[in-house]
Amino acid sequence: MENQKTGLTKEQKREQRLQRWLSPPGIKFRDTKAEKLYKERVDRFIRAFLCTKPDRVPVIVPAGNFPLWYSGQTLKQAMYDPTVIRPTWKKFMADFYDDMDDFLGPAGINSGRAMEILDYKMFKWPGHGLADNVQYQQYVETIMMRENEYDNLIKDPSDFGFRVLMPKAIGALEPLKSFPSLNSLMGMPLVFAFPFTRPEVRVAFQKLIEAGTELEQFMKELRLVNLDAITAGFPMGMGIGALAPFDMIADHLRGTQGTAIDMYRHPEKVLEATEMILEQTIQRTIDSVNATGAFIVNFALHKGDDTFMSNKQFEKFYWPSLKRLIDTLVDEGIIVSLFCEGRYNRRLEYIGDFPKGWVVWQFDQTDMAQAKRMIGNNCCIVGNVPGSLLSFGEVKDVKEYSRKLIEDCAPGGGYVLTGGTVVTEAKPENLHAFMEVALKYGKYN
Repeated sequence: MENQKTGLTKEQKREQRLQRWLSPPGIKFRDTKAEKLYKERVDRFIRAFLCTKPDRVPVIVPAGNFPLWYSGQTLKQAMYDPTVIRPTWKKFMADFYDDMDDFLGPAGINSGRAMEILDYKMFKWPGHGLADNVQYQQYVETIMMRENEYDNLIKDPSDFGFRVLMPKAIGALEPLKSFPSLNSLMGMPLVFAFPFTRPEVRVAFQKLIEAGTELEQFMKELRLVNLDAITAGFPMGMGIGALAPFDMIADHLRGTQGTAIDMYRHPEKVLEATEMILEQTIQRTIDSVNATGAFIVNFALHKGDDTFMSNKQFEKFYWPSLKRLIDTLVDEGIIVSLFCEGRYNRRLEYIGDFPKGWVVWQFDQTDMAQAKRMIGNNCCIVGNVPGSLLSFGEVKDVKEYSRKLIEDCAPGGGYVLTGGTVVTEAKPENLHAFMEVALKYGKYN
């Protein structure tokens, strides 16, 4: 299918995006070895993503916030002093330089100061709802939208998000509840200034400015880490994140309990809202990919696993909108990567219906041998050494589990060895073991 604006096929557009990943503009590698390793590593991943054979199985070390723990730092220190982050990750990269093709950077770390300024209610974090020494953040699932508010969301989602959702999620923005409807601004832009005659509204927006100032400095440090990784020879990122349309409702609007009830009481409203979210997500995601020069869109799937809904519900509520979203991104020459939290054993019959080399599935607790049989011809599969094994197991057990994964999943190409989830506190020797196994068992003839 040709793109109407450029005349390029989806394959040609994908090739352009991948070439940008292979030769990132404006990057000066620290030495010739780093440049050589970078290109080898990117080529290795590209071949795996396209379901062909690289020289060997690629390795992603599922580090999460492990570099902080490994260096004796805490997540709280990093959240409140971002200058801690860069030296911590540089030490990790140096010590594991030859033991991984890629790793997860510190993008999941948020600014504690910015969230405190905003009175952000969607997370608990060390020193703010969690103990100071906890090495993770905790999402707080809240029913943000009432059962009778679907119509308001569907009719005007921007207004609903601005005047209803944000004041609930961000305490500092509670005064936005009294803002005039955003659709009243059409033809009357001065109306937007009237609420600022109230001191509490001015204070709310001043809080946003203060938080933005904190985030600006925080994000500078994160960008430096990513730049350090690329110049050292690690193919970081080149992707953006997105949410499955149903997950937007079940995670952020109605919550798990509310959504489960709505599927029975108001199925037509759930479907209508999902369709609206889908249409908005498609264009927003494509625009973001094009603006950033990315080649891949990453999804973390939360409510599609075997335990949350039946196959019948999956067919009705979850999969149709996600499938359309994936298909549309593929038509734009964008590779799609999806992390399936939980188990997807009963979903494998659905999720492999894509052209070869466009979709990557990372699995948490799914049967990997079964996944290879059912979807591995068309889709790259990634995973799934358990985090518990990496944290508490012995090296020999990590090696044996990883060897079995390669034996089951690597034949024919299209497999990446990594964890089923990220780890924060793990035995370093268990993470070093990934590459040893890949070199011994993961080479292709």
